[in-house]
Amino acid sequence: MTKTNGSFTAIIPLLIFVFVFLGAGIYNNDFYALPSPVAALIGIVSAFILLKGKVNEKIDTFLKGCGDGKILTMCIIYLLAGAFATVSKATGSVDTIVNLGLNYISAAYFPVGIFVIASFLSFASGTSVGSIVTLGPIVIDLAEKSGSPLGLIGAALLSGAIFGDNLSVISDTTIAATQSMGCDMKDKFRANFKLALPAALVAILIFVLIGFNQEPTSVIMEQKDFNFMLILPYLLVIALSIIGINVFVVLFSGLLFAGVLGMGYGTFGLMEFAKNTYEGFTSMTEIFLLSLLTGGLAALVEKAGGINFLLRNINKIISSKKTALLGIGGLVSVANFCVANNTIAILISGKVSKEITDKYELKPQESASVLDIFACYVQGIIPYGAQILILISLSNFKMSYTDLVLNSFYLHLLLVITLGSIIFKNTKKLTLSKTKI
Repeated sequence: MTKTNGSFTAIIPLLIFVFVFLGAGIYNNDFYALPSPVAALIGIVSAFILLKGKVNEKIDTFLKGCGDGKILTMCIIYLLAGAFATVSKATGSVDTIVNLGLNYISAAYFPVGIFVIASFLSFASGTSVGSIVTLGPIVIDLAEKSGSPLGLIGAALLSGAIFGDNLSVISDTTIAATQSMGCDMKDKFRANFKLALPAALVAILIFVLIGFNQEPTSVIMEQKDFNFMLILPYLLVIALSIIGINVFVVLFSGLLFAGVLGMGYGTFGLMEFAKNTYEGFTSMTEIFLLSLLTGGLAALVEKAGGINFLLRNINKIISSKKTALLGIGGLVSVANFCVANNTIAILISGKVSKEITDKYELKPQESASVLDIFACYVQGIIPYGAQILILISLSNFKMSYTDLVLNSFYLHLLLVITLGSIIFKNTKKLTLSKTKI
């Protein structure tokens, strides 16, 4: 299977993967009804049928794609992140974060308080969906008791969950974006933080102003128990990640520390710690398999010239580093609108985005940040995304989709600030020739 310049046929297997996943979601009214690795497998089978070359050569190409160093690194990080999240939750760390925050929220400032709690919980645990599932029932109950608008409270939770997920060093999206672009997590975090922090601060200011204008409520907050020590595993992982310690060391240290705390407080024993660790591994089975299979599928598509075909066409509208970054953002946004999963969208568009990054000499951490931000933004506004579907269902469909999106100030601010940073970026027009790819 010799590498060619490619044609539209070369990207058909990738499109089949996307449209099978999309079609199954629309047909079942559930974008998680068909496991994503099965959709990827269908794309792989179509690649073996449609692409030219001997079967043995295709198998060799597929296996090399699955065994690519970045793909395997990504997979092991997923396993460790899953184990850390599961063990930390088993120790009671999640309950402690929730209880600590709720104990000190003034009823008049539910929106800003919920935004901050959701941000920290999502950042520490690396999952926006997990944060929404954990906080959703509590938040909706508080909103109804206090008379606060459901859409506003839900939007505060949604915004905080996306903020934390986007920045978290152990989230699926961060792992996928950094490994696809070949940059360190700390560098992506710094590039991302410069854009996300201003958006978060303005959103907090808006929520505070809304709190000032709300009528006082007589709702009584029940004081909940918490143990500050149980937050330390999260703080350890955050601190080690920011100072640049190897991600494997970071996650293993956090896992071990969480396990020691759990056993020290008698929450679980050594065997339960081992079982929780394995449960964390298995919780990442779908994304683990998807990463392997999409790595193999991308290798087949690339060998057939599919990546080159996409680049040749994208190259026609790119004239500067600014348009290159916008191209990356647009690519992952379209993928996310199709598959309704920001991690899958990053995996799908990662290969082409990496080629664009190298060709136009972009900073890998900036490309990774753009990938993650655009994917998270789209994930936060699509009505068929897991985050919004869960929130609306938890409210027994009392929460309006329109209210949720309109009040998600952070998301819109993040998009505006990101676009502004790209458009007004001080870069020279590209002088390199558009060589044929």
